Amino acid sequence: GDIILMRGYRMHGPAGSAFSLPKPDDMTHLEYHIRRFHSFLWASGGCFNDFYIHHVDHLSWMKDMWPQKAQAVGGRHYRYDSDGKRYIDQNFDGYSVEYTYEDGTKFYFDGRCMNGAHGIYSSYVHGTKGCAVVARSNDIGGPQAIYSGQDPTVGQPVWQSTDRTNPYQNEWDVLIDKIRNNQPHNEVERGVYASASSSMGRMAAHTAQELTLDDLINCQHEFGPTVAELDYNKPSPLMPGDGGLYPIPEPGIKKDREY
Repeated sequence: GDIILMRGYRMHGPAGSAFSLPKPDDMTHLEYHIRRFHSFLWASGGCFNDFYIHHVDHLSWMKDMWPQKAQAVGGRHYRYDSDGKRYIDQNFDGYSVEYTYEDGTKFYFDGRCMNGAHGIYSSYVHGTKGCAVVARSNDIGGPQAIYSGQDPTVGQPVWQSTDRTNPYQNEWDVLIDKIRNNQPHNEVERGVYASASSSMGRMAAHTAQELTLDDLINCQHEFGPTVAELDYNKPSPLMPGDGGLYPIPEPGIKKDREY
């Protein structure tokens, strides 16, 4: 049957360098941003573009189409560590994005990066004849399966994958084979669309506006205006303000920029 709805969930505690306390005195701002890159949008696109992009990528691959627009919600909640020290990163704690494809199909993504909250990391597809488990856990957790109803927790699958190979190894095998046999292998276009689609969802949450890919591409906000002249002893492209705090998204107030 046709795909009519896709769902992706990634909810876990603080990971990587997404939560950061103020910079230590013995380090430049630039070095600190590079070391704590998940915390700063100019350096990485934040936790959204590093953690959540995988759902946008593999579900759009299954759909064989890229989303054309996005609307989203998100917010910051309690931004302090257990000792009461304030986190200074730019990320939201939670994101919920509605992506829409050209044929009207919806993809709902929910992400959360918070201690003590229910954890889930999986993805699903719903179609006119049933539903499918794309990843039971993490990016590729199998076995993948198709169910006749819309609830994958009920009943037996009508189909279940028997492939137990590792997709990460498979992509390396393909790449190395192309290199050894001097054959072209170019995934630049796919990489660009995956990154742009992820950024579109992030920006929709940070601005509280419905966005298209054209809106994202034509945004005039420059995250790293001095990135071409980076030098260890020069200021970072993003410097803190009063109290060592960095600008954060303000949905509905900052409508055409993310911070």
